[in-house]
Amino acid sequence: QVQLAESGGGSVQAGGSLRLSCAVSADGYSGYCLGWFRESPGKSREGIAAIIDGDGRTKYADSVKGRFTISKDNAKNVLYLQMNNLNAEDTGTYYCALDLSGYGLGMSLLRSDFGYWGQGAQVTVSS
Repeated sequence: QVQLAESGGGSVQAGGSLRLSCAVSADGYSGYCLGWFRESPGKSREGIAAIIDGDGRTKYADSVKGRFTISKDNAKNVLYLQMNNLNAEDTGTYYCALDLSGYGLGMSLLRSDFGYWGQGAQVTVSS
């Protein structure tokens, strides 16, 4: 059974930081790809970061590169998204997602390559 549950959203002023967490339950699976997506008001859901479980390879969208860091605590099975230097355009609902293909398809940051989703966490950045 696969379950994803985000936490850590909230409100912050521009220039501030937040860390999102996603508890991952994927017993029996390994080598999968985990990603973070963002759905901003009036925009479609976009992939912003991905990581391969076990080998640590990461991928970032240009919009967050250098400001956001994706990581995973394997002991706790928790995925993180550290977000620094936030701006108003980062406002939206953030989702963690899981690609079980084992081929790293999720490194494409395409929504269609992820089959499992968390419920979402709201992030609001005020200027």
